[in-house]
Amino acid sequence: MSPPLPFAARLAGELEQFRQDGVYKRLNYLEAPQGPRTKMEGRGEVVVLSSNNYLGLCNTPEVVAGGQRALEQFGAGTGSVRFICGTFTVHRELEQALARFVGCESSLTYGSCWNANEGLCPTLLAEQDIVISDQLNHASIIDSIRLAKAITRCQTAVYRHSDMADLAEKLAAAKGARLKLIFTDGIFSMEGDLAKLPDIVALARQHDAVVAVDDSHATGVLGRSGRGSAEHYGMLGDVDIITSTLGKALGGAAGGFTAGPLALTDYLTQRSRPQLFSNALPPTVAGSALAAVRHLERHPELVTRLRENTRYFRDQLVALGFKPLPGDTPIVPVILGETAKAIRMSEMLLDEHVFVTGFGYPVVPQGHARIRCQLSAAHSRVDLDFALAAFKRVGAKLGLI
Repeated sequence: MSPPLPFAARLAGELEQFRQDGVYKRLNYLEAPQGPRTKMEGRGEVVVLSSNNYLGLCNTPEVVAGGQRALEQFGAGTGSVRFICGTFTVHRELEQALARFVGCESSLTYGSCWNANEGLCPTLLAEQDIVISDQLNHASIIDSIRLAKAITRCQTAVYRHSDMADLAEKLAAAKGARLKLIFTDGIFSMEGDLAKLPDIVALARQHDAVVAVDDSHATGVLGRSGRGSAEHYGMLGDVDIITSTLGKALGGAAGGFTAGPLALTDYLTQRSRPQLFSNALPPTVAGSALAAVRHLERHPELVTRLRENTRYFRDQLVALGFKPLPGDTPIVPVILGETAKAIRMSEMLLDEHVFVTGFGYPVVPQGHARIRCQLSAAHSRVDLDFALAAFKRVGAKLGLI
């Protein structure tokens, strides 16, 4: 066998250092569908506390059947990009349903919400425009802004996390910009807290700015019927642009979308590079996502159940002596500090048949490593009590409680 290439040898050395530092991420292989419990290779049955399957729709029969019907009607794939080889009618149905669901005039689907975000800023912004971003926004928003800055030379600014006074200052300083775009997460995925959407929209109206919200962790989660951040605040129809995912609460397969005025989605169809140069969603994904939206519209009680499970788990975790970050969303982070400690705790919990992930740098800042628990409407009280008992045992062993 020939010796490894120099770059491969360097990477292997860095990977070995990751292992020694206790920050190496190991993939766990599942032998059954995502659910409140699943089967993990080499582990048997585990309770899942690390999935974005907030409503338990990943393996709901109606959602699976929607994907199967689309597979049978449209086949396995699209063959090319939409404007070249045609758009399947299931994509149009899905986009109409998504727009209606999030309270916008129109929507456009992408291969992921990462692609949706990536396609937004470089397409909308030019040198005379500015995008103003929350400090804790998701990596996809950050990369979208970096890409726009490199390609279009647009102006950029970052405001301190949820600091409305700082946002107001940034908007005032950008008075001469043609387009002022405020971009924020709806739920911040590592903190579990909510954007101050009413204040953001009020500032936007005051400064003639446009608001874009990535609602990936809020779609299906917030609001009485799961329509996201805008419904939670009683502001359906008041948010200019919404990007979100089909890969979390809405069945969890893949895909994302951008919703807003018809002129926006039409313009993105004409100019957005991830749309122009990528195949459309596989028909199975479009079909299952459409079935998930319709299922949720018929069963808003899923959102209520998710909220009840979240409240119970958080209250019991506090009663055990843990100190999760405060909040009302199904993201419940327990801060541990060091990355190695977070990964060690997740491994110990997995030994107890509780699957929950430890996050450290570079996913979160240095010194802010955490265990991130994520609740689902599909969890039973038995599932949650099983997980809480494991947290009690592991927490005591690590001296956390």
